[in-house]
Amino acid sequence: MPTDLVMPQMGESVAEGTVTKWYVQVGDSIEKDQTVLSISTDKVDAEIPAPAAGVISEILIPEGEKVSIGTVLAKIGGDGASADSPPAPAPDPEPAAAAPEPAQAAPAPAPEAPASPPAAPAAPPAATAPAAPAAPAQAAGSSSADRSGFYSPLVLNIARVEGVTPQELSSIDGSGSGGRVQKRDILAFVEARKSGVTTPAAPASSAAPAPAPPIPAGPDTEVVPMDSMRRAIADHMVRSVHTSPHVNSLHEVDMSRIVRARERIKNAFAAREGYKITYTTFFVAAAARALREFPRVNASVDGTNMILRKRINIGIAVALADGGLIVPVIKSADTMNLVGIARTVNDLVTRARTRKLAPDDVAGGTFTITNLGSAGSLTGTPIINQPQVAIIGVGVIKKRPVVIDDMIGIRDMMYLSMGYDHRLVDGMLAGQFLSAVTKHLETMDIGELE
Repeated sequence: MPTDLVMPQMGESVAEGTVTKWYVQVGDSIEKDQTVLSISTDKVDAEIPAPAAGVISEILIPEGEKVSIGTVLAKIGGDGASADSPPAPAPDPEPAAAAPEPAQAAPAPAPEAPASPPAAPAAPPAATAPAAPAAPAQAAGSSSADRSGFYSPLVLNIARVEGVTPQELSSIDGSGSGGRVQKRDILAFVEARKSGVTTPAAPASSAAPAPAPPIPAGPDTEVVPMDSMRRAIADHMVRSVHTSPHVNSLHEVDMSRIVRARERIKNAFAAREGYKITYTTFFVAAAARALREFPRVNASVDGTNMILRKRINIGIAVALADGGLIVPVIKSADTMNLVGIARTVNDLVTRARTRKLAPDDVAGGTFTITNLGSAGSLTGTPIINQPQVAIIGVGVIKKRPVVIDDMIGIRDMMYLSMGYDHRLVDGMLAGQFLSAVTKHLETMDIGELE
């Protein structure tokens, strides 16, 4: 069976990219990880490697065409007949077309298969063969998704994780080109099913693009379409709120010690390193140490399973000059000292703002920090960066009178907020984690920066 080469995710707010150059042609033999094409987005220009060795059997997207994340760009297989090789025992396509019928026959006689618990595990194997559900569905003429001829690996993976059967998948009305089912379509179907709005799924997905009547332009109104980055941010945030039951907690941090130390060393540090030391360095260090103490915060939810991440990869939200947002990731942040974190933060932020990040720079995050105080906000309630389960927001550092040992003093204070997924993180765990971050910020030894 051929391997799909798909347009990769190239950042949280990147929804599409342009194929700038193909380095191979149909019929070329390639090795795994060999560069096969270049992709350009509004933030990242990257060379895409082959996911498997084989022969380029088909190039689906020409140079210069813009495509969305998850789109199949090419197929890697044998000489073209390899795509039909999985049903090798069959001498002609007729048995291959009949092959899905035994699997389909179980649900057909009665609703027994859906009602019986053992039937659920049958969905993932069927989902790995996207051509199988297409044939019966087209015979029924019920779904425009079948006209696309295949489902992307991303859609199939979501179907597998969420237990979406081939019959359900084929019933989804796709919003992509040619009626192709896209990620937002299957996620809308899953959400509708969870909320009790079950089959047919098509009305749920078809209703999503137009939730309200359009607002016409007029002398007092200007209608400005969202660009691709803003649409991606909107989709990501809506999906996060629909996925995770958000809860927020708030702590207060005395940043006086770090403020005084940073003022003392910042000029010498800038002269030595060539860049300014920012408060983000200390936030990342404190969060990394706290995540090591509370690994359940460094996790994801997969159905009824907890996925505990062994590496602590902290994303830092970077606002761009054009109003966009991207989240580069500091890999294995807990293994770095303050100097290492400072250098990595400076490198990632600089390349983010000059649009020189590579796809790997924005991948693999397990926890996120957003600096709400950079625009003067005291605090906020940040939305979780899926599939993570928590995010902290740091507010502006301001001098305030506080009571210390029954005396009033002027201190540099900051609010530290945390949004967390209540499916996995309870209030007690969130409080313990925020207390740990607070303790590390208030007691951090920064002598190594001098």
